[in-house]
Order: sequence, then C-alpha cells, then structure tokens
Amino acid sequence: MITIWGRTNSVNVQKVLWCCDELVLPFDRIDAGLQFGRNNEPDYLAMNPTGKIPTLVDDDFVLWESNSILRYLVMQYGESSLLYPADPKLRASIDRWLDWSLSTLQPVERPVFWSLVRTPEAERDTAKLAADVQAVTVLWRLLDTHLQGRFFLEGDKFTLADIVIGAYAKRWFGLDGLQRPPLPSLERWYSRLTTRTGFKKYVDFPLT
Repeated sequence: MITIWGRTNSVNVQKVLWCCDELVLPFDRIDAGLQFGRNNEPDYLAMNPTGKIPTLVDDDFVLWESNSILRYLVMQYGESSLLYPADPKLRASIDRWLDWSLSTLQPVERPVFWSLVRTPEAERDTAKLAADVQAVTVLWRLLDTHLQGRFFLEGDKFTLADIVIGAYAKRWFGLDGLQRPPLPSLERWYSRLTTRTGFKKYVDFPLT
C-alpha cells in the first residue's frame, strides 16, 4: 500500500492525490505540515530531509518532490495510461509544463495566495499584492494563449500537465477579492478539469 504524507490543502499534495485517483490507485494518507506538524520530526526528516510535503512511501521506496512523485506513479502503476505517454516529444512537452510550474508559476503565484488566503487583511501590503497579481496575470495570459484551439494542455488527451497546472488554476479561479481579466481559453480548459472525479475529490475545496 502506498502512503502519502501531507495535508490535503497543500497544492503539491493535491496533485499527487488527484493523480492516484486518475490511476485508480489506492493509498493511505497521513496529515503532515503546518498545523499538523510532524514534518520537522526526526522520523519524517529521515525520509525527507527537506522537511517539506508530500513524501511518498511505497514499500521500501521513499520519494519526495511532488512532480517526481507524479512521474513515478505513472511509470510504476500506469504504463498503459495516457497521463505520461512514452513518445519522447510528447513526454518532453508534458515535462516542460511540470518544470515551468515549479520554476516560474509557483514562485509568482505563491505570494498572491499567501497574501489573500493566509495573511489577515490588516497586515497585507496592498501595493506589493497589486504588483504580484499583475505578475501572475501575465502567466495565466500565457496559458490562455497556449490553450487557444486546444482541448487540454498537450493536445486532445488529459495528461500530467493538466493535473499540475490545473491544481494551480484552482488557486487562480478560487481566490476571493481577485480581479481577473477575461481569459476564455483558460476558462474553458479549467471548466473541463472541474468535471473530473479526482479534481472534485481532492482539489475543488475552499482555499485555506
């Protein structure tokens, strides 16, 4: 049985849980991080020296870094799945979005999320928040342009790219008090994701 360590309101944990649902893969989950603690305790740090979540335990195999966990799950348990096709060009295109989510999207999106969700209104730096919102809007415009004429991020098939970027899109569309410009292609793509069982079960909740 696979065990996943991490709290359910973490976007990086949500990606992994959603992937397990797409693979119809059973798992146990143990709360860790923020109010649950445990991720800074010696037994956890022995598994994952970064102290971050999620951590995957599969028998005697331990893996951290959420996008690496996604790739492992599909390669180990879903080779017949279309989530991560073996074709080198298509796989590289999917990897591009997984890398982009960590190198570009998350660092820009995170300050907006923390300000609007995890910072009391009286303590917010409104000027910085406005600049941060503008910066993340640029990235979602890029996605909107890419999605023009596409059903999913990489063609007509749902892949890991949609899971990863879709989890962050929930933050974009789920934030209260955020002025969002019309992004019709992005909105149509996101509406497709919201119908998937894994999204409903593990991602589509109020942001906390």
